[in-house]
Amino acid sequence: MKYDLVVVGGRIGGSISSLFASQNDVDVLMIEKRQEIGVPVQCAEGVPHYAFEALDMEPSKKYVCTEVGKATVHAPNGKSVNAEELVDVETLDKSISTGYILDRKVFDKHLAIESARAGTDIMVKTTVKDLIRKDGKICGVVAKHLGKTMEIKADMVIAADGIESNIAKIAGFNTNNNPTEICSCAQYELVGLNIDPDRVHLYFGREIAPGGYSWIFPKGKDIANVGLGIRGAPETAYHYLKKFTSKLNATPVELNLGGVPLSGPIDKTYTDGLLVVGDAARQVDPVTGGGIFTTAPCARIAGEVAAEAIKEEDTSANFLKKYDDMWRDKLGDLLKTSIKIRKVADKITDDEMNALVEFLEVTDPEKISKLSFIKFLAKHPRLLRLVKDLL
Repeated sequence: MKYDLVVVGGRIGGSISSLFASQNDVDVLMIEKRQEIGVPVQCAEGVPHYAFEALDMEPSKKYVCTEVGKATVHAPNGKSVNAEELVDVETLDKSISTGYILDRKVFDKHLAIESARAGTDIMVKTTVKDLIRKDGKICGVVAKHLGKTMEIKADMVIAADGIESNIAKIAGFNTNNNPTEICSCAQYELVGLNIDPDRVHLYFGREIAPGGYSWIFPKGKDIANVGLGIRGAPETAYHYLKKFTSKLNATPVELNLGGVPLSGPIDKTYTDGLLVVGDAARQVDPVTGGGIFTTAPCARIAGEVAAEAIKEEDTSANFLKKYDDMWRDKLGDLLKTSIKIRKVADKITDDEMNALVEFLEVTDPEKISKLSFIKFLAKHPRLLRLVKDLL
């Protein structure tokens, strides 16, 4: 069996890479280890509008549960502030001010279907066991499908197989994750909530979600994803989720568990004959843990560069470095800034978070000035030092 390109992983990164490679007239095989693309869901399912712009796509009612444009931040002491009241939302571009809560099961499969329509072959219930090499260059995979082991030769491979990427590890990349930089997540889909379908809620506090935060993402008039991510906590994410949702008087219809890498991207995302994309490359926002809006443009670049390399008959590391340069030029500064913000946020105490939210809550947004904020920070010298560290 021979293909121009083999993509390992059929979720966001894999399907988008396959789609744009196929659209550029190369012969693509996408391999997915599960029997159904899109399950299990390991995501809060929120995505900003600009993620679709990166794909030249319009959001569809097929997989968009609700459109959101408002957010409330809750401090540990219960005080809260509406984020949209702190800025002039009408002056913001739609790509920033508008977000969507997706049905990832439908969205992921939609991307795979679009990729198939563009010409991608897909094998589900198939596990990649090894890489094929010739003269030191990766040129295919060894896969197992329904008990049958086969060699699939290819000009190159894209690894889009998630946080514990086996393919990147086999290829020689350093995929070791520092446990302190892995966010352990748990989420219910709950029914019976009295919520605003246009508003996202974020909750902070060491007792609520140590080392992370909790969220409520609406998916309809009384349905929402309610979850949290934690780091360095004495109990499991599921323990904190049960505690958080016990007060909501709602019924769970789905439970999802997973991990999110918050360390920032791996040092190198290419080698002879192979590119690494998505969670496998840790292309995840270290502040929010969001991965769709960062993976989407990276995966598109990977598919397009892979197609170019195959047509040029040059899949060397020297050529494929183009992918690494392009996605870092697009997202590198954002991810570096996010790492700095996350490290500062890790040091903020509950008392400081309470004070900050109370300041924003009681201050007229039109009167919040640089001077008033400096005066606030002057009353909280440790918080001032943290802000200086960020700047």
